[in-house]
Amino acid sequence: MDLTSEDALRLNVLLANKPQAIRIDESSMTLYGLSEKGESKITLKPNCRDDLYLRRVREVLSGHVQGSPGGYPVYLKRWSRMGQTRDENLEQLLLLGEPEAVVAFTCAKGITDELARRAWWISEDPDNARRMLNNPQVVNGSMGPVLAKFLVDYLPFETEPMVIIESLRLVLQPGLIGAEERAGLWRRSQRRPTYYLGFLASLPDDLPLQSTAWPLTDQESIALALLSEQDNPFAEQLLRIHSAAGQGYIATLLQVMEKPANQDVVTTLLDVVRDYLHSLRPSGDPDLTLEALQREADGLNSEPFLACCEAAGQRESELRTLYLLSGLGYGVVRPVLRNTDAIGSLMRKKLEPVFEPLKRYLGFLQGA
Repeated sequence: MDLTSEDALRLNVLLANKPQAIRIDESSMTLYGLSEKGESKITLKPNCRDDLYLRRVREVLSGHVQGSPGGYPVYLKRWSRMGQTRDENLEQLLLLGEPEAVVAFTCAKGITDELARRAWWISEDPDNARRMLNNPQVVNGSMGPVLAKFLVDYLPFETEPMVIIESLRLVLQPGLIGAEERAGLWRRSQRRPTYYLGFLASLPDDLPLQSTAWPLTDQESIALALLSEQDNPFAEQLLRIHSAAGQGYIATLLQVMEKPANQDVVTTLLDVVRDYLHSLRPSGDPDLTLEALQREADGLNSEPFLACCEAAGQRESELRTLYLLSGLGYGVVRPVLRNTDAIGSLMRKKLEPVFEPLKRYLGFLQGA
């Protein structure tokens, strides 16, 4: 089935003018083209079922752009979403009028600020915005703040906790939103504690709240500062957790632990704590239970740990607690969540044997 002669002519004229991007509004059967001169459109006049006609339109686009009339190979969806699309083909993906091709584009590593602008013109979609904000070139370009503003405005409509956390993690990257917007998001956290987790992941040392440091003695501060300058991770983390920012971090963690929404939020919370203390355990998640982590912390005798104990002997228990917390991950909650898909209050009840000791550990790091 060929296109109508009128559509074929107008489409060929549009392609001859070398558009930067093409999108198709299927509901109104309208094709739009973006060029340096602005936007143009073609109101399609189908001579068969709309879906069949759109397939033919996309075949024409693919034949012109890629030399193949088969359209975008949707069977490559998983591969392209893993960011494996070749950079030299990126511009072509924006000329196919195919939504999945735009998704493949947003997953690619070689996106430029200009190409991100074109992709956003095609599809202002929150998933596309999140994928592009994972790319440093987009974050540091003019499109970064545009995408961040969209995600901030869209947050009230998001319902999945993990999507909310990811959106916040992305928009809180440096330079994307202003201090006033950031403060507004923090205020929303009081009604939706899941928001706090986005802040903990993005701004662990710069949370927008007032908190008080847990003072060290002058002697401890001097000795730990000297060790920190020698890259002793235990000294660095002990100084960090005693600072006002560190105490605010712990207080915020405890707020999130009061009412996690689902198991994904719980796992993310544990991962965030481990990432915060990553320097104590560079090897990553040990996948241990809480009891195993406690035994490991009790037997800790590494050289950096012992040097830190010598500098601040009264803080040995704090150092062991920090090391224990640096190993948090799904292994801690596996014994209580392994055979259940519980969420909400039932899940929180099952978590009590794990969360209550964790709260005590965190409270201990507040001087409680």
